[in-house]
Amino acid sequence: MLPEGFLTDTNVAIASFKEEAVVLEKLKDIPSEQIFVPVIVLGELHYGARKSARIEENLRRLEAFTESSNVLPCDATTARIYGATRDALRRGGRPIPENDIWIAAIALQHDLILVSRDSHFEHVEDLRLEHW
Repeated sequence: MLPEGFLTDTNVAIASFKEEAVVLEKLKDIPSEQIFVPVIVLGELHYGARKSARIEENLRRLEAFTESSNVLPCDATTARIYGATRDALRRGGRPIPENDIWIAAIALQHDLILVSRDSHFEHVEDLRLEHW
């Protein structure tokens, strides 16, 4: 089991790259071993870097971020939680973007607090969420 911690959504990772004060203030008090990044967020960040005007610079920055991060992959347990979460959202009439269901599944799997700026995560049952 992972230590008590936080899972960063893409928008919070981007805010940290932009050195937004509210995010930096939150992060300064959390030990690095308690901050996790889902592999799905890395994929979204790679896509964003490749569609940017400064591709090489952003890819280098992303590689440095990846090397210094605690990256969590998907596995069979993640897939089971994803399926149940997606079905619950469907039955509740509250679909959210596919990648966000995977991110929520990783947070649920590891009992992490998801930090995001997306309010649609509030529809995911049992997900611990903080808005940064």
